Parts: sequence; structure tokens; C-alpha cells
Amino acid sequence: MQEGFHNKKKCYFCKTKIAEIDYKDVSTLSRYINRWSKIDPASRTGVCAKHQRQLGTAIKRARQLALLPFVTR
Repeated sequence: MQEGFHNKKKCYFCKTKIAEIDYKDVSTLSRYINRWSKIDPASRTGVCAKHQRQLGTAIKRARQLALLPFVTR
């Protein structure tokens, strides 16, 4: 086995062929938020750049409608 090489995670939204990320789907969005309610980076979650942008927008919209918290203590 070669050192320094590891398998990159595949994008969940590309695998399941989800075109648009719905801001009302709180269970899916909460998978991409850490315990302090911050949005996890794409390097940790394995989401592609296109879906990471959509994910950020969806999480911010869900926060505005009080579906997700802004901060947790």
C-alpha cells in the first residue's frame, strides 16, 4: 500500500442524484452541521464544491426560518 494516498469520500448528493438541496429537509441538513452549529467544511463531509455551495445556502435559509439553530451552547 502506498503512503499518502487515501480514498476521497464521494459526494452524497451526487451519488443519490439530488439536483437541488431542500432547506426544509432538516434531517439531511443537520448531518452537515457540527455540535456548535457551524457548517462543516467539504474536506470533512466529502461533498463536492457545487453541492457545498447549495448546502451552505440551504442551511442559512433553514436558520432564517428557525428550522435550524444559529448557535448551540
